[in-house]
Amino acid sequence: MADDKTDAPVLLQEIPLGPSGQLRLGRASLNRPKSLNALGRDMIGILLEQLSEWADDPNIVAVWLDGEGGKAFCAGGDVVQVYLAMASDDEDTEAAAIDYFSHEYRLDHLIHVFPKPLICWGDGIVMGGGLGLMAGASTRIVTETTRIAMPEITIGLFPDVAGSWLLNRMPGHTGRFIGLTGAHLNASDALFAGLADRFIPHDDQERVLQALRDEHWSGGPHEDQARLDRLLRRFSHLANDKVHRHLPESPLRQHYDRINELVDHPTLVETVHAITGLTDKDPWLQKAAKTLQHGSPTAAHVINEQLARARHWSLAECFRQELVLAINCCLLGEFQEGVRALLIDKDRQPHWRYPDVESVEMQFVDAHFEQRWAENPLADLGTY
Repeated sequence: MADDKTDAPVLLQEIPLGPSGQLRLGRASLNRPKSLNALGRDMIGILLEQLSEWADDPNIVAVWLDGEGGKAFCAGGDVVQVYLAMASDDEDTEAAAIDYFSHEYRLDHLIHVFPKPLICWGDGIVMGGGLGLMAGASTRIVTETTRIAMPEITIGLFPDVAGSWLLNRMPGHTGRFIGLTGAHLNASDALFAGLADRFIPHDDQERVLQALRDEHWSGGPHEDQARLDRLLRRFSHLANDKVHRHLPESPLRQHYDRINELVDHPTLVETVHAITGLTDKDPWLQKAAKTLQHGSPTAAHVINEQLARARHWSLAECFRQELVLAINCCLLGEFQEGVRALLIDKDRQPHWRYPDVESVEMQFVDAHFEQRWAENPLADLGTY
């Protein structure tokens, strides 16, 4: 199977493997390079359908997920599409938001529980919804061009796509820091934070794909995952001089103790003041502090509360509760104002409901966690 429509939003292939070619690798490539492969509703639908088919196909032994264009795997969910769908008809605002976010989260959950090896080539920009696709893959590969971030605070949203799950599992207080500041992470940061499994130089992609074609696969998921790990280890092992030359230093690891100090406060207000008031000259820390300073004060409170509540949630519960949060962020106004200021009018002057974190009323924060329907649209995700 091959998709020969080069303008298709997702390119799909089934690549023959091994001497006989009976077993195949499913390859899905996001194909909106002009928008840095921003994840539209149509792309979500294609991936949901195709991954479900590949999960049940005994001849598909593994799946490879990447992005076209060379600049980004995926720069995030297509929030402009969501904004326009909500703005077109006030009566359909909630329905449009539920449709997009519920399907996006359902796709992310499928990737987390996919029954076969699923490799994500996280090259270039990987932000927001892009990280949602990458994070659940059984093998997450980063390169020297990888740039990861969850900058949702800048648009009045929160780190979704299982951010509740991911950020709470990062070392120390780094997850809370990343969620509040939208700090950009490189490949080494991702490895340190547990967001990636392998570093492989950018220009080795075709060599890796050829090695996958040449490998003798069994069709058994556990055996094939071990084969895959051994194969990729050859490309990513630290003894490899090429890996040493391309692997960047990790600011997240370098500033680990400082981050823990900044975030180790009993209240959000104290934490925000510590981060935004830091006098460190380091540009990485300064950029993170500036993002928090200009982000939505309401979103800062929502993120803080999100991570506190989610500490013991299952993965499925994270997605269900994030859907509640996402819909309320849309309906209560901060998300729409953030998208308007950053991506629609591009004036970068959002009129947030509250001017600072001290002013935010907790009653308004709590309203973001109130479910608006009798049954959550993701109630069938199960318990994991």
